[in-house]
Amino acid sequence: MFKGKSVYLKALTSRMRMKSVEVGRELDGSTPPSVFVGSWNYPKVLAGPMFAPYHGDTTLLDTPEEWIPSSMSTQDIVEFRLNLVRGKQQVDATDVDCRIVGKIQEIALAKSSVESEAHFTHKPVGQSFTDEHTPHGPSAMLEKFDIEDCGWDRSLEKTYYDGDLKAADAVKHLYEKELPFSRIQKAFSVGTMGIKRNRRLVPTRWSITACDTILGSNLLEQVRHNEVIDNFRVHEFYSLHNYYAVILLPTAWQYEWMEAFLHVLGSEEVIFSDYETNRGKSGYSSVGGCYYSCKFGVLEALAQEHKQAGAIILREAYFGYVPLGVFNVRENVRTAMAQTPKEFDSLRAALNHAGTKLKLPLSRFIRESTLLKEQIRGTQTTLLQHT
Repeated sequence: MFKGKSVYLKALTSRMRMKSVEVGRELDGSTPPSVFVGSWNYPKVLAGPMFAPYHGDTTLLDTPEEWIPSSMSTQDIVEFRLNLVRGKQQVDATDVDCRIVGKIQEIALAKSSVESEAHFTHKPVGQSFTDEHTPHGPSAMLEKFDIEDCGWDRSLEKTYYDGDLKAADAVKHLYEKELPFSRIQKAFSVGTMGIKRNRRLVPTRWSITACDTILGSNLLEQVRHNEVIDNFRVHEFYSLHNYYAVILLPTAWQYEWMEAFLHVLGSEEVIFSDYETNRGKSGYSSVGGCYYSCKFGVLEALAQEHKQAGAIILREAYFGYVPLGVFNVRENVRTAMAQTPKEFDSLRAALNHAGTKLKLPLSRFIRESTLLKEQIRGTQTTLLQHT
């Protein structure tokens, strides 16, 4: 029915029609702080701030780490995200010294919301929904915009002024300082870290995957040295019309992500999957940025526990699901990993438990899998050898 996940998501996002905030050509308000860099026509990109048309503390509008713990609904998230108005100007991604880039860098480095004023070339219109970045409301080209003086986050400021620190090392350093992922990603996107002469703008959706990949790879290097768990575990969580089952295996690191979309558009039941062995993965994942967001969430928890395991993740998205960006996967998997797991002596018992929560038969996931199928075959072979 759908030739790949990107085709399916394009069909889904094309149907998204929700009411965005109404603003005129002039806007006086606050940015959470929030910035956006488009990927179309790279390296000539459309970059700029995102504003809320009211004053005060608007940080919640662009801090996805707080949405799942606050038990926000899909409607809650969509409604306040569509209050964000995107302003944009075309800039060269390598020109990080131009005036507009300097301003959006100040916004990305700010420690709190920034009072702002924008003048657009026309009334902002439209809205944006994708599975890569969080939704936002109307957009328009900027004639000009101004921001009030703002204090910078101290850790972000230090990496900004360190022109000898590589961007990947800056990302890892900021993570160790416990900055929220969303703050690190925005600062990375607008060229505020890395070797000074190499700094450039990175489109928002690319920067999200880049930060997930940098942090996931760093965590994996730690996890590889940890003791392997001695049983099978299932961490699970349900929110935002999604169910997640994270099945941990008593093996060295290996990873498979499987996601099913059930009756979201109509009567469809489609599964998309990808995997990596202990040797790693070459090339970009066929399922997109969620592959790296999930991997980061699982490895983060394993590193914190000082354990190693293989991971099979089963996700189902149901009617009412709205593409909210890969934060949806990252934060739900993080939350799932924070739950007390169910523990089992066998893969069959772990799968049977997950099967009681899934709406699709487990056989459908197994048929689409690679690593899970191999694990089942290996378990059957072991049983035969002992009979």
